[in-house]
Amino acid sequence: MKITLKAGREKSLLRRHPWVFASAFQSVDETHASGSTVDLISSEGQFLARAAYSPHSQIRARVWTFNDEPIDKEFFRKKIREAIELRNRLQVEGQSDAFRLIHGESDGIPGIVVDRFGNLLVLQSTTAGSEFWKEVIADLLIEETGIQNIYERSDVDVRELEGLKPITGVLRGAIPNPQLQITEHNLKFNINIATGHKTGFYLDQRENRHRVGNLAQGRNVLNCFCYTGGFSINALANGASSVLSVDSSADALALLEKNIAINNLPADRHTSFEGDVFQLLRKFRDENRSFDMIILDPPKFAPTAAHAEKASRAYKDINLLAFKLLRHGGMLATFSCSGGVDAALFQKIVASAALDANTEATIIEHLTQGNDHPVSLHFPEGGYLKGLICVKR
Repeated sequence: MKITLKAGREKSLLRRHPWVFASAFQSVDETHASGSTVDLISSEGQFLARAAYSPHSQIRARVWTFNDEPIDKEFFRKKIREAIELRNRLQVEGQSDAFRLIHGESDGIPGIVVDRFGNLLVLQSTTAGSEFWKEVIADLLIEETGIQNIYERSDVDVRELEGLKPITGVLRGAIPNPQLQITEHNLKFNINIATGHKTGFYLDQRENRHRVGNLAQGRNVLNCFCYTGGFSINALANGASSVLSVDSSADALALLEKNIAINNLPADRHTSFEGDVFQLLRKFRDENRSFDMIILDPPKFAPTAAHAEKASRAYKDINLLAFKLLRHGGMLATFSCSGGVDAALFQKIVASAALDANTEATIIEHLTQGNDHPVSLHFPEGGYLKGLICVKR
């Protein structure tokens, strides 16, 4: 099956960007099945790529390959093997028994995310193409990893844009208990793959948790949007004098307290607070509270560029309040996982927040997702996590 593009709309494909929007198509045969494979052809008849067709999404096609090769079981076996081999070369398993095994477009399998938690895999399918091939990919994961148990967490909002319903549950094998314990840089974490955020844990922050924790020694730390306490645990383990962890979820905070206990960390140096971060930061400002380190790791404020303006206001608000609460010489570790806010915009937002707080600050480190979340040079959207460590001067 072939789809012809309008004249001039082949440029992104020639740059090997894997997305083609509906507006680029000259004409479409509506009989193409959701997730089926189509050839993308230029207006001059040139073969450009082979892709998965999505009739409901504005991203109407996602490229499997820019070569004239079959899309079949062996194609996906090759991609899965390449992804596994990359993680082996990166020696990710030496840092943690939980890491990302397949990272969508950047591993050549758009719409598929696979995270490994010990001897269990969690798969997330977000597109029509990945859904079409999901059962084949699940079988191949078992063959190539030797891991028999796969849990599915295809419950993200973006599936609705693809005309897909949310799906969660056991995909392969048997998983009697979704509660697991993983190890990261010699620290233990309880997680729940069925109810936890994303696929159960924020694996992309592994190296950042470790780095920020090392900088927390001797500091009193405020960890905002703490979830189950990844940054809090690392800060306590590295000698923070005190840690205050804030989140709106009582369940997440309960799991944080368990994580403190299983790591034998000093509970007397930690306080949990259930509440709204924005309100609490204002309360602390009004009370003239101050901290040596503040960590801001909020949820996704801008899933797309269309939400960037509203998200920018939210990011600026929390960063401005954080600068006001930092002592002289204090550190701000601030993050954005919003795809609609790129690194340059995020830095401008933080700079504007410092200016409005009448604060001088210096960036000492730029942070990003772990190397098990690679970013294709041709797909910058894969680099969604941005982080800055700033020192208040």
